[in-house]
Amino acid sequence: MIVIVDNRELVRDGFKAMFLRLGYPAVSVGENELDDWLDSLCADDLDNVQAFLLGTVDDNEGTVAAVRERTKAPLIAVLDQSSLPAILNLFENGADDVVKKPVHVTEILARAAAIRRRHKVEEPKRDFGALRVFSDGRDPQVDGEPFALPRRERRILEYLASIGDRRATRSQIYNAVYGVMEEEVDECVVESHISKLRKKFKNALGYDIIDSKRFLGYRLIQQSSDTAVATEVTSSTEYVPQGGASLAQASAATVS
Repeated sequence: MIVIVDNRELVRDGFKAMFLRLGYPAVSVGENELDDWLDSLCADDLDNVQAFLLGTVDDNEGTVAAVRERTKAPLIAVLDQSSLPAILNLFENGADDVVKKPVHVTEILARAAAIRRRHKVEEPKRDFGALRVFSDGRDPQVDGEPFALPRRERRILEYLASIGDRRATRSQIYNAVYGVMEEEVDECVVESHISKLRKKFKNALGYDIIDSKRFLGYRLIQQSSDTAVATEVTSSTEYVPQGGASLAQASAATVS
């Protein structure tokens, strides 16, 4: 989730729309609303914030301090005009990066990912066998070739890759992909997206890369030798009708 802090509603809505088009949930708040909005979030919700985007506010120092008191998420300031005193002031007050308009939202995502890497929060890419997942909005790769996905499916894949060996519940995935403030989309949509992801990657990789456990959640897995053997055995196992013998057993019985 991207949080846009700016006193100009038009600017906030513009950035929010651009992030949403890329499949990244975004929330926009004014400077005076920020403290109450931050207080309304629990620690898990704050962990889902990928970056704060700071635009025009009356009190840069106070706004940055309000964010820093609660989270270490990347804070990127966006200036309408380049000004060395303003840039130095923002860095001095705790901003992680400063950019000047015009700036594309994909550049903001890339800068946020770089900041998280420096904080050792997130790797630039993660490999799961032949699958490579990026953290900057790019499509994943299978055997080095781009593997195009719809934006929501790509975001779910990115989120699962970012948590490593840990599992994520449906609610955690929903909050990370749709945002904690989203009320118009039902959580059940997550299961539909994951079902489509599993089918696509099973066709591309030959095994199910998303492991799920009831009540525990989902995670991405590497293809181990056990997985490969299980896949081979499953594909070579003959179909046995209920209450009957396999075709090979029937043939053997006929010959004997």
